Amino acid sequence: MEIIVMGCGTSQGVPLPAHDNPGLDLKEPRNWRTRASVHVVIEGHHVQVDAAPEFRLQCIHNGIRQVDTFILTHGHADHVLGMDDLRQFCSNREGWAIPVHSTPVGLERVRAVFPYALTERTMSGYVALTLHEMGGELLLPGGGVVRSAPLPHGREEVLGLVFEEPSTGARFAYFTDCKALTPEARALAAGADLMIIDALRPNAHPTHLTVDEALAEIDTVRPKRALLTHMTYQVGWAEYSAKLAGRSPETGLCHDGMRISLG
Repeated sequence: MEIIVMGCGTSQGVPLPAHDNPGLDLKEPRNWRTRASVHVVIEGHHVQVDAAPEFRLQCIHNGIRQVDTFILTHGHADHVLGMDDLRQFCSNREGWAIPVHSTPVGLERVRAVFPYALTERTMSGYVALTLHEMGGELLLPGGGVVRSAPLPHGREEVLGLVFEEPSTGARFAYFTDCKALTPEARALAAGADLMIIDALRPNAHPTHLTVDEALAEIDTVRPKRALLTHMTYQVGWAEYSAKLAGRSPETGLCHDGMRISLG
């Protein structure tokens, strides 16, 4: 299994525009963060999770040339607005639609924003999407499995995802945009090879985990390795890498373009 962190920034990206971003070292390239999304290759099948507003550039920078399945964790703008840039991936499939799996609310958001894309097949240069409600278990072509559990995120639930690759036994948990993990999500992710988890900032937020709250969830789930994502400018690479090395050596920070191989 291969995981590509395409973006790991908060909904406004990092650094913020029209803002001083105090304390952020802009000479450190890992402090430049586009909006959060990941690309997972499992049993040879390419799964794109969310499409940030920078999705086109993320694909170019990371050499993404195939999307077989799309999973939308939820319908917020920073996760859905790049979906029109699935156009070329549809063209590469001779115009056949890419299946999209999400929550009922997430699917309604896709219908509202991209009504022109809801077709089984389209002409070259256009996007085609078929919509499917995500159940507790998604079986992928090639044999990969994606299990899901709902996570609390204000008024909207988010899909917490656990990828399982039978040929290697690798397990990867992706928990973005959440205020806590549910018992179901903790059980699904327990002992995973890798967990990537929301850690917005050091101070409290009503709909996102703080860094300390994320670390407490990592202590409970006990993955072999953990990475923090969806971070604001307040989580600087050098400062927090040093803090984590002392507090939680198995935990680090995501950065845009990060690649991890499991199994």
